[in-house]
Amino acid sequence: MFASLFAYKAWANAQMLEAMAAIDGERHVEQRRKAIRVMNHTFVVDRIFAAHLLGDPHPYTATNTEETPELPALTASIRASDAWLVDYARELPAERLDERISFHFTDGKAGGMSRAEMLQHLIVHGAYHRGAVGQILDSLSLPRPADTINVYLHAAEPSRREHRSAA
Repeated sequence: MFASLFAYKAWANAQMLEAMAAIDGERHVEQRRKAIRVMNHTFVVDRIFAAHLLGDPHPYTATNTEETPELPALTASIRASDAWLVDYARELPAERLDERISFHFTDGKAGGMSRAEMLQHLIVHGAYHRGAVGQILDSLSLPRPADTINVYLHAAEPSRREHRSAA
């Protein structure tokens, strides 16, 4: 299930990043910056939790970076991170999902979550923040992607559109 959810997350992020490219950076400087910062925040949190999952340190002292990246650089970073998460979720043995991992949040407070809880957090967290970026697109009368899982599943597997009679 997590492998499918992270494939969905990668698809939804790609759709949102593509939609963000339509924000005119000269006319809507602050809205474009805010949208990039929101997506950068999701990227940073993904990388923090990836480090927790591996038991590795991470370089972040906050859940966003001080500098705002350019959209093409952020897109490449998110694409690479999403690919890593898809692979991690696909390769993680089911018996390891309940393993509890202790870590420290960026504010220094201790935390502990199972691998499954961490993965679930990243899925929900990303969806929440893509919704916030969608609101920015709405405020600019720009189209927002239909990034729901049902749209993804039918795009990824067109055969789901075939009519099947109930047995």
